[in-house]
Amino acid sequence: MNKADVVVGVQWGDEGKGKIVDRLCAGYDAVCRSAGGHNAGHTIIINGKKYALHLVPSGILNEGVLNIIGGGVVVSPKALIEEMEQFGDLKGRLFVSNRAHLNLPHHSLIDLAKEAAKGKAAIGTTGKGIGPSYADKINRVGHRVGELLEPKKLANSLSEEFEANAAFFSALGVKVKSHAELTSEFECYAEALSPLITDTTKMIWQLLDAGKKVLVEGAQGTMLDIDHGTYPFVTSSSTVTAGACTGLGISPKEIGKVVGILKAYTTRVGNGEFVTEDFGADGERLCEVGREFGVTTGRKRRCGWFDAVSVRYAARLDGVDEFALMKLDVLDRFEKVKICTAYKYNGQTIDYVPADLSSCEPVYEEMAGWESVAGVRRYEDLPENARRYIERIEDLTGVRVGIVSTSPERDDTILR
Repeated sequence: MNKADVVVGVQWGDEGKGKIVDRLCAGYDAVCRSAGGHNAGHTIIINGKKYALHLVPSGILNEGVLNIIGGGVVVSPKALIEEMEQFGDLKGRLFVSNRAHLNLPHHSLIDLAKEAAKGKAAIGTTGKGIGPSYADKINRVGHRVGELLEPKKLANSLSEEFEANAAFFSALGVKVKSHAELTSEFECYAEALSPLITDTTKMIWQLLDAGKKVLVEGAQGTMLDIDHGTYPFVTSSSTVTAGACTGLGISPKEIGKVVGILKAYTTRVGNGEFVTEDFGADGERLCEVGREFGVTTGRKRRCGWFDAVSVRYAARLDGVDEFALMKLDVLDRFEKVKICTAYKYNGQTIDYVPADLSSCEPVYEEMAGWESVAGVRRYEDLPENARRYIERIEDLTGVRVGIVSTSPERDDTILR
């Protein structure tokens, strides 16, 4: 029996997982998504053409690779169908768990209404309905993808729930759909998605038992994990490696190699603590050169320097075997680059991540910059200072950097 390898983000998401999964998955038989929803976004550039993925696993751009959306994902049928259109017929290549929960239009309306009501205290969600979908799941009132196979029954059930909770929707100012609208909507979803809906847990077990190679593609990043991230400014699911087990139905013993994806600097979207955020010209430069705008929302990302403290924390949580360091080229031509090596916290210098980051200040180490790494494909061809920067990251985190990306293009990747 084979084990499933995992690609996981170790910062606040947007690390470049899509490119690495696309680069690696030629050696795999299946690529799986285990958590999150269409709030996640992966951008892959191949021969200058950009593909934006949200629910569909990044293995879709490799012929012969199966793509599986696991039961831990909350699936917006509308978003999935729209995303599928850029690839043509995916029957036999894309599969959706019948256990995955549905993220329906009213979930997004609830999400937006609640965020608006919070004002300055808003979490900064994508407004895609992810939180309300997971809330329904945990409250045991959610609906699963398998129910689309009986669209009329699903419409009846949801209509009854809308009627029973009319006061709740009215208070939020949310207008729900009529029974006729729901029936029509679900019948359209069923027609498009029925061929893809299956028991993916059983499917993954069969693949592993047959000796097939399975790769799990994480969504968001470790610091957005519902349990271990910067709560409450986090996502609604488990983004750590352990989430691959619960989201796909595989045991911890079936996890193989873990590759942690990280940027050569740090970004985050939305509100919440960000110790190394740079509010000056360097932060603006990182954003502009790195094209740091969200794939899903288009929102400008907050940018700052590399945080070795949080990365070391995330690497331990995830059991990372090696790092893939992304966007090294964005640091080209900085005279100096910074690495946060510790935090100042309540009068002390600490080297760990406390439960509350709001009182933390960065302790920086400066290193000399370099001219350019753009397009370099061999480690020995990198500028000496760039290699020193990579090796310092290894020293501070205790994890080897095995992959280095030097441009957005698929092939501009160093495999050490």
